[in-house]
Amino acid sequence: MSPTEPLIVVARDGPIATVVLNRPDKLNALTKPMWRLLGETIDALSADDAVRCVIVRGAGEKAFSPGNDIAEFATARANKAQAIEYGRSMHRTAAALAQCPHPLVAQIHGICVGGGLEIAALCDLRICGTGSRFGAPIKNLGLVMAYPEMAPLVRLVGPAVTLEILLEGRVFPADEALAKGLVTRVVPDDRVASETRATAERIAAGAPLVARWHKKFARRLADARPISEQEHDEAFDCFDTEDFREGYAAFLAKRTPDFKGR
Repeated sequence: MSPTEPLIVVARDGPIATVVLNRPDKLNALTKPMWRLLGETIDALSADDAVRCVIVRGAGEKAFSPGNDIAEFATARANKAQAIEYGRSMHRTAAALAQCPHPLVAQIHGICVGGGLEIAALCDLRICGTGSRFGAPIKNLGLVMAYPEMAPLVRLVGPAVTLEILLEGRVFPADEALAKGLVTRVVPDDRVASETRATAERIAAGAPLVARWHKKFARRLADARPISEQEHDEAFDCFDTEDFREGYAAFLAKRTPDFKGR
C-alpha cells in the first residue's frame, strides 16, 4: 500500500455507499487517524439523504480488522493521558456509527477482533464468511474495554456473552459468533461480498424514510423510559409521506415502487 493511499475509502453506487478500512498491508489494523477519518466519513454520509444503505468493510478478503494497531501504542497510547485522548477519537466515531440514520451493513471477511468487532457491532446487520473469526482478547494486553466501546456489544449480545468474550479472550469461529448473536448471517467465504451487496440492494429498494424510522424506533426501544404520546404519534407520520402513497399504489398496480424519500 502506498503511503499516499487514503486510510478510509468511500465508493458510491447509486444510493449504496461502501466505506473501506484501507490498510490491507496491516490487515486493516486501526490507527488513531483511521478512527477519526471513519467518524468524519460516517457523519458526512449521515447528512446525505441520497444514501439509503452503507456497507462497512475492510480492504481485501483477509480481514475486516484485527483491532487497534499495537505498534502505535508506544507513541499514541503509552499512558493514561494519551489513552484518554485516543479514546475520544474512538468514542466520537462510535457515536457517529450509532447515530447514523441509514442502515449499516458490515461485510466481514476473515478476522474481526477487538476494535474491528466494536465497529461491526455498531452496524445493523453483520454478514460474514464461514472462515471468519471473532473475539476481543484485550485481557492479554492488560487493556480494559471502556464503557462506550463495550456498550454496543452489551446491547447486541447481552452482558453475559460480552463478559464471556472479554474474560476468556478466545478467538472463535463464525458458527459460534452466529450462535452468540454477534453476526446476522454466515455464508461461504466466496459469497460474502455478493450476499452483502444483495442485502444492501434489498434495503435500498425500500422506502428510505421507513428504514430511518425503524432504526430510530429500535434504538428508542432499548431505552427503558416509557414511550411518550408524541413518540407514539410519530409512528404514524409515514401515512403523510409521498412514499406511502407510492408504495400502496405500486402494490395495487403490481409494479415496483419508485421511492423518493419524501
